[in-house]
Amino acid sequence: MSETPSEQPSEHAAESPENPGVADFDAMTRDIAEVPAVEVIVTVAVNLMSAAAVKLGLTEEGDRYKDLDEARKLVTALAGLLDASATEISSFHAAPLRDGLKSLQLAFREASVVPDEPGQGPGEKYTGPVYG
Repeated sequence: MSETPSEQPSEHAAESPENPGVADFDAMTRDIAEVPAVEVIVTVAVNLMSAAAVKLGLTEEGDRYKDLDEARKLVTALAGLLDASATEISSFHAAPLRDGLKSLQLAFREASVVPDEPGQGPGEKYTGPVYG
């Protein structure tokens, strides 16, 4: 009898020593409970930035994975996260993330065949218009 996808453990889930191959969700919960919220927010922001860079064609493979529709969604999500967490993370963490966001927004504008009007680009409802 084969396992259904919902019954299969995640590749990244910690296995329980008593039951190899079965995720130890208690251990995973303890692990995540020890991570400060600022670290989770920054990690998510960096992941969004990385994914957006790939979708903007800014990696070594260039246009191979370029998809401006997907990039717009990722940049907007990043802008929303940074806007919502602005009072929760220090400027030590926020400043480089905002700089990265602005760079992505400018890269999006440059990559667009028909650029958005100022204030209408990805994430600009959170950051205001971005000018190069």
